[in-house]
Amino acid sequence: MVPKTTRSRNASISQARNLRRNSTITEQRLWGKLRRRSLGGHYFRRQVPIGSFIVDFVCIRKKLVVEVDGGQHNYDTQRRKEQARTEYLHSKGYTVLRFWNNEVIDNVEGVCVVISSALHSDNVATPSQPSP
Repeated sequence: MVPKTTRSRNASISQARNLRRNSTITEQRLWGKLRRRSLGGHYFRRQVPIGSFIVDFVCIRKKLVVEVDGGQHNYDTQRRKEQARTEYLHSKGYTVLRFWNNEVIDNVEGVCVVISSALHSDNVATPSQPSP
């Protein structure tokens, strides 16, 4: 019998793979700017399980999570879930940046400037800092 934690981890990995295969146009657009170390040489991964959550994009080395949110994230129940998710990620040492779909579609270069600034900020974890 497979332990429960292994089953849930395998389910998260399977769900992340499914999300990568079925990414939104907005996610594809931003991924085109983040992939292949295109943003200042920083390596990003997409649809990555962290705990029980799957984040849109993450630079593990800098512990920076980038989320792209659609209109469904503007409802109270979803905002509460996102707040809990953000608090969890912060407790693990991650910085979280959130962008609305329209920000990515209308100004992907500006979004990349904000991400790049965060990557070079002292507020973002560096490899020399111990993991929580």
